[in-house]
Amino acid sequence: MIFMQAVILAGGFGTRLRPLTYTRPKPLLPVLNKPMIARFIETIPKEVSTLIVPVNYMREVMKKFFEKNDFGKEIIVVDEKTPLGTGGAVKNVEKHLNDSFLVLNVDAITSLNLSEFILFHKEKKGIGSISLYGVENVEEFGIAELDENKRIIRFEEKPKKTEAFSNLANAGAYALELEILDYINPGFVSMEREVFPKVIDKGLYGFRFEGYWLDTGRPSDYINAHKILLGMREKKIGKNSVIKGRVGNHVMIGESCIIKGHIEEYTCIGNNVRIDEGSVIRESIVMDRVKIGKNVTVVNSIIGEGCRIENDAKLKNLVAGDKSRIKKGLKLSDEKISSENIIT
Repeated sequence: MIFMQAVILAGGFGTRLRPLTYTRPKPLLPVLNKPMIARFIETIPKEVSTLIVPVNYMREVMKKFFEKNDFGKEIIVVDEKTPLGTGGAVKNVEKHLNDSFLVLNVDAITSLNLSEFILFHKEKKGIGSISLYGVENVEEFGIAELDENKRIIRFEEKPKKTEAFSNLANAGAYALELEILDYINPGFVSMEREVFPKVIDKGLYGFRFEGYWLDTGRPSDYINAHKILLGMREKKIGKNSVIKGRVGNHVMIGESCIIKGHIEEYTCIGNNVRIDEGSVIRESIVMDRVKIGKNVTVVNSIIGEGCRIENDAKLKNLVAGDKSRIKKGLKLSDEKISSENIIT
């Protein structure tokens, strides 16, 4: 069995990451200065030659992205006219599937080794395999209980903590046989709530992995994912960047930046960014073409593309959408602002 196809789930609205997703679909948000979906595709092994991407929100933007970028794989973008859930999205691309296939969530930042996962599924010969990761808060996830052969004997979506029979959470990567399509009806279908319970007696297996598994669904998750990834690497400064201030470790700075302020640990700075004297950026994400004036403080925040932050502003736990403007001396905390709501 050779996996030739993967269904890449990338069609959500990214509502919790608004206003960042007002101007682009969530899969195109940067992770360490590269579009999330591009970074994700790089982790998909050579066994997979075809990617099927059902898209609902900003379909044309996603199509143009794939037209402009060559990932060395065939990519089929499929219109998903209304949100269909995991199961419904898979059923909607049924005509493009002709063998065993993967289902992968683009917004998961994970250490899962897909080649090992594919081999595991091949060896078990079941109808499906689910990636599993140990968690503390079981109430946020579907959890599975395994027997000694790694076969799933119970599966429950978001149980109460007092009723949890396992801490192994569904990590959102599936290896499936075509047979599973017979158990999915057209329309909105939850794979986790409606399909997996039906096929558990057909041989549903769990592949547990270690390392990390991070969601990027909320601003806090998005920042935390960057912190984890930055923590695995040393300082990186892109070409043609001029650094006159202090730059801490576990920092990434993109290309053609002018940095006169201080960039402290666990911060990612995009391309063509200017940060003036006396400014301090800490544990934050600053996207491309941002200009930050003098004596500005940015802590635990996300600053969208093309933002302008004037002198002496103090920002904490802020999400600023693309092209937002923040006037001189303003103090903002625990807010979301967008270009339609310019702070003056």
